[in-house]
Amino acid sequence: MQKIAQFMMSKKFIPVILVLTGASLFLAFQTQGRSDNDNPKLKYGKVLRNVGLLLEQGHYSPRKIDDAFSKLVLKKFTEEMDDDRNIFLQSDIESFEKKYETKIDDEIHGADLESFFTINDVYLKRLGETAGLYKDILAKPFDFTKEESVELEQDKLSFPKSDAERKDTWRKRLKYLTLSKYVDLQADREKNKDKKDFVSKPDTTLEREARDAVRKQIERFFTTKKTHENTDENFSTFVNVITGAMDPHTNYLPPIDKRSFDESMSGSFFGIGAQLKEDDGKIKIASLITGMPAWKGGELRVDDEITKIAQGAAEPVDVTGYTVTDAVKLIRGATRGSEVRLTIRRLDGSVKVISLMRDEIKIDDTFAKSAIINGDHKIGYIYLPEFYVNFDDPNGAKCSDDVAKELQKLKAENVEGIIIDLRGNGGGSLPEVVKMAGLFIEDGPICIVKGREDKPYQWKDKDKSIAYSGPLTVMVDEFSASASEIFAAAIQDYKRGIIVGSTSTYGKGTVQRNIPLNPEADNQFSANSKADDLGSIKLTLQKFYRINGGATQLKGVTPDIVLPDRFEYLKFREKDNPSALPWDEITKADYKPWVSTYSDQAVVNSVNDDLKKNATFSKMKIDIDWLEKYNGKEYSLNIDKYKEEQKQLKAAAKELDDLGKLAKELKVKNVAVDTVAINAAKEKIEKNNQWLKRVGGDIYIDETVKVLNSMINQSSTAKNN
Repeated sequence: MQKIAQFMMSKKFIPVILVLTGASLFLAFQTQGRSDNDNPKLKYGKVLRNVGLLLEQGHYSPRKIDDAFSKLVLKKFTEEMDDDRNIFLQSDIESFEKKYETKIDDEIHGADLESFFTINDVYLKRLGETAGLYKDILAKPFDFTKEESVELEQDKLSFPKSDAERKDTWRKRLKYLTLSKYVDLQADREKNKDKKDFVSKPDTTLEREARDAVRKQIERFFTTKKTHENTDENFSTFVNVITGAMDPHTNYLPPIDKRSFDESMSGSFFGIGAQLKEDDGKIKIASLITGMPAWKGGELRVDDEITKIAQGAAEPVDVTGYTVTDAVKLIRGATRGSEVRLTIRRLDGSVKVISLMRDEIKIDDTFAKSAIINGDHKIGYIYLPEFYVNFDDPNGAKCSDDVAKELQKLKAENVEGIIIDLRGNGGGSLPEVVKMAGLFIEDGPICIVKGREDKPYQWKDKDKSIAYSGPLTVMVDEFSASASEIFAAAIQDYKRGIIVGSTSTYGKGTVQRNIPLNPEADNQFSANSKADDLGSIKLTLQKFYRINGGATQLKGVTPDIVLPDRFEYLKFREKDNPSALPWDEITKADYKPWVSTYSDQAVVNSVNDDLKKNATFSKMKIDIDWLEKYNGKEYSLNIDKYKEEQKQLKAAAKELDDLGKLAKELKVKNVAVDTVAINAAKEKIEKNNQWLKRVGGDIYIDETVKVLNSMINQSSTAKNN
């Protein structure tokens, strides 16, 4: 953070702030006595110009804002506004291209803003037209015996050429939604047919009820869009398309009073500890808060879609088309321990009901914790959910200090090897990463940071002491990002340990900083500072590099031992975003690799040979490959074919779930010195038992233990010789 602050005040960046201030003051005195809020064109134009200045003069690696950039922004904006290609007509797109394909760059540079207002007006008009289609379509029964299919893959969709084609696009989507609900109702009928007092309804009734349910969903969907997609929100989308064209992590943040509910609530919802997001009328899981019920339950996953919410055993409410605001009202509960049941649809299409008991987060659940795994050898296991630090309290929690304490506990128990689990760890404090990596090496560089025109700066561990010198493995997955990647890369480059995980980590190797678009807002010379609140830009300023010279950007860290991962085919890493900054390399740092008592390459080769013969992982790979092929296909609207596809999908999903569970759980126990604190309260005992069970049943931890066993065995052989 200090280095970023120094960069912000450097001679290279101060001119950018001065340019913004000067431009804003000029406009302020020009429009003295008038409020920009009364003139959206003036306000939006001011935002656009300041955004352009920041991007061109402050971004780490700015794309040239020219006609090619304008063409890209226009394409991305229309696709962002209509990602399912069922609102705009192809003639609209052609009209936009003819007028504005080479004009948006001029607007960013100061020309009058016209493109956004024209596109927005057409969008709102077309939205009103499409909002009137669904009632007629859903007024009569569908024929599910007909041979036809629907394409839902956005990259394969095109804008309809006529009103009739657009209506048919909606017909197929509504038919698909109705078919899905119809089949679910049939399944419920079959499941409950023998229950007392159950009324078995004929297919015609179920089909009508399915259409009624879809009609209500779509009505909510359009109500939500009309309410939330106002001119301010759509302009924020427009600006974010411009910033996103530079890189995925440069974003526009509108003023506080213009932000949606998601920002005012910070996406955090009391009760189950899940951060939610709205995605095309669907309520999805954005992330899980460590230690909260959703995380502890182990069943809810990122990008799961919540389709229904029930209060305990009560009738569930279908929330398709709900806003995040409305959904959270159903999830929240005033009573601790009350039950909420979520019906979720996974990315692979499978449906599951998850029961959660509402609770409140305990801060210690987010900290590092350790356990002992007993087997062929005594293994220490440390779980670290994030690289945390309390900036407000010098004596507050720091992950490097906490991990050091866990290492001391494990060493006192005479463990023979240690696992550091960074799966799902999205990053955190860079200084803490450096300190934590220093626990495992004598001293030396940990990573390199480089600004746009600055010389590379090395972050170094200067403490020659080593907290742990034995065999070490680090677990990562596709959700391990930023600081996690720096740690894993350092351990790998020093040859200090073996990295185990999915094909690569996330690949975020950039640093951002929030910068206001009107630096004079709080200045006494500002003509109208409150009215001129333009928001801010989260701007990419620097890039991370490994000590071997390669960037962590885009490629992430490739584990030494790769295990099959069920989310591999979903393509959501940094490298899957076309606007991501490229991988590159600089001169490597001067560092001395660790000398082990085992051959890391021999261990890797041995484990990989065993993995080829591992029936469980082989079956997982087959199922994952099948799901990848299924994920990109067209979906049949014929009921018999649909049912067969769903049967195969559920079978593959269930097999993956079953394969992920160990037939024989690992023997996991707490470190002795922790037992007194754990046994102090019933609540802690229950949480601890849940955690130990999760660790003991994890197939990936089991495989990592095998890697450590091989390292320990080789070390013992070397010592005996």
